[in-house]
Amino acid sequence: MPENATEVTAAGIARLAGVGRAAVSNWRRRHADFPKPVGGTEASPSFALPEVEQWLRDQGKLAEVPLRERVWQQLAGHPAGAVPALFHVGCALLLVRERPSAWREITGVSDERMAGVLSLALNEVLTARFGPAAEAGRAVHSPDRSELLPSVPLLRGAAELAAAAGVRETFEFLLGRQLDANPRQYTLTPPGLAELMAALADTGGRPLSTVLDPAAGTGALLGAVPRPGALYAQESDPDLAALTALRLALHADSTECTLTVRTGDTLRADAFPGLTVDAVLCHPPFNERNWGHDELAYDPRWEYGFPARTESELAWVQHALAHLREGGTAVLLMPPAAASRRSGRRIRADLLRRGALRAVIALPAGAAPPYGIPLHLWVLRKPDTGPHPSPELLLVDTTEPTEQASSQSGRDRLDWPALHAAVLDAWQPFSGETGGAGGTRGTGGAGGTRGTREATEASGTGETDEARETGVTQAADGSLANGEAGRLRPGTSRVVPVIELLDDDVDLAPARHLPAAAAADGPAELIDVRERLTKSLGLADSLTPPPVEVSGPAHWPLTTVGELARAGALQLRTGGSGTGTGPVLTEHDVLGSSAPSGNLPADGPHEEPVLVEPGDVVVPVLGGGSVARVIDDATAGAALGRNLQLLRPDPAALDPWFLAGFLRGTANNRQASSYASTATRLDARRLQLPRLPLAEQQRYGERFRALAAFEDALRLAGRLGGRLVQGMYDGLTDGTVTPK
Repeated sequence: MPENATEVTAAGIARLAGVGRAAVSNWRRRHADFPKPVGGTEASPSFALPEVEQWLRDQGKLAEVPLRERVWQQLAGHPAGAVPALFHVGCALLLVRERPSAWREITGVSDERMAGVLSLALNEVLTARFGPAAEAGRAVHSPDRSELLPSVPLLRGAAELAAAAGVRETFEFLLGRQLDANPRQYTLTPPGLAELMAALADTGGRPLSTVLDPAAGTGALLGAVPRPGALYAQESDPDLAALTALRLALHADSTECTLTVRTGDTLRADAFPGLTVDAVLCHPPFNERNWGHDELAYDPRWEYGFPARTESELAWVQHALAHLREGGTAVLLMPPAAASRRSGRRIRADLLRRGALRAVIALPAGAAPPYGIPLHLWVLRKPDTGPHPSPELLLVDTTEPTEQASSQSGRDRLDWPALHAAVLDAWQPFSGETGGAGGTRGTGGAGGTRGTREATEASGTGETDEARETGVTQAADGSLANGEAGRLRPGTSRVVPVIELLDDDVDLAPARHLPAAAAADGPAELIDVRERLTKSLGLADSLTPPPVEVSGPAHWPLTTVGELARAGALQLRTGGSGTGTGPVLTEHDVLGSSAPSGNLPADGPHEEPVLVEPGDVVVPVLGGGSVARVIDDATAGAALGRNLQLLRPDPAALDPWFLAGFLRGTANNRQASSYASTATRLDARRLQLPRLPLAEQQRYGERFRALAAFEDALRLAGRLGGRLVQGMYDGLTDGTVTPK
């Protein structure tokens, strides 16, 4: 084995072979020739990747390692660490894109010589893209020969992958894997939110010539800006700043967009003093007390007031305003507390009086980390020097269901096209009529809800399952002007004269100023929900299983899913990879028995997703719950999502409902699960089934199918019952329903 060979953990071996980690542990116990650990710890050993690959091939468990998986394992097991390795890959991919002929010449020599020649070539390319290396704060340094030498095999593989999948897509794939593998190390801005923030800043549809992100993170916000002329970014973490610079360089055309990325603490050491731009996009760190309060007391940026120690977000707001040209727009992601904390009321009041704060938009929970909190977007404009009419503030509340399935909350559950339409339908008319920082008129109301519905229909998702079941849809009529509320439901907007907000609290939370949902249709809706609930309860009653016949436990001969797979009676597939377009069946969809709600990523190296077919049985691999879903014609064609395993039975040997029913047995799941400190993982290969003739399987399968229909009816009745109960509470408390 060569020195400094790439190492791989048990999880990496499982990914290579397409099995669970429990299978790798079994191999280590059962096979004396399994490769010995070469590093790591006793609890988490690492193995030499070449030895592992050879052993898997010898055992017939691996025909060939996919190139993208090989490159990732080389990166993850790099002797210097994954982040330096990813930096080297980004530099090399930039050279591949900018000077492909030079790269081909460099790769024609030995690894030793390639490292030296590559160092010189990278220095030229990085200088041309990011400026001289001696420039203060430049985020990207030029790696020398000694740094590059261990990375040469990785760089050759990355370039080969880029030739097939694209330079930008290859870097996005590897960066995405690194971010997914270290979720607590990075604060991410989801692509849907980044696109929304860029759209809010792109007033009037004019391309943004110059854009700044003073807390750039992974560069998602600047990457969402269409056709920029110049991008400026600052990030305090040097490693992250370097990766972000390379990501943006690979994303933008060097002939059309200049790129300047600096490292440093933005509030304490602004890398761009005196710079003014068309727009500022920012996802600042939240709730920081050590942001520089003591040493920055007399900083000229505090034009609207000196922020309290607990108001770091208001420091970022004023930093953004300080970098805007007159009439420029800033969009910041803010914690909801920033709109109402008493310690920030004076600054909020001055932002309102001077027309700098233009909109506060409440987002649904799950829009960005922390995913359990409904965050806000603040839209600001740099006031110009002309006379201003009495300012107004647009308030938008999307915290109620603009989600694909309101009953399924959390990360990656938002219907982003509908959310974009709801927000932009309220903002664009208001922004266009008010213009600049001042303004005399504003509109809202119907646009938000109407846009949500139209976008949902256009995106092919239609109404939510619950809406179809209950007949309840969001209404949209009337409009708002000068702060007068029309007929509204949550998710709509209101334009409020600033004078109405300048009280002792200056509370800008949209929910506190939007009127309650219109109650005119409340009783009619409740009657409809009640009728549907009655039908659902009747259906559940008719599907109630008959009385059981008591008998002793059966003593069938048993087999396992793994044995059936080896015999060809079924196929095992694992979800979570693939790019393209189309719906994705997620773990939440399986647990909630709902329609596919995810979407395939458009970026990354091309890989065919696993598509489900009628009769497939899908089981979640995390959580320890006994759940199995049989795919029907309506769900067929969706891609299999993460943390799901698919069992595709041969209909001549296995009945799918028989298979799914026995997989749900509590004892069966318990013996097939492994337990860690924070999660339970199911090894589907260890699940057991009785050996029964196909006709007997089908008899059991019919009973399991009936139980599944009964379970669905109960789930629907529970949703309708909850809606009826809440509607009755609301009706009784607002007077639209009387006690009689």
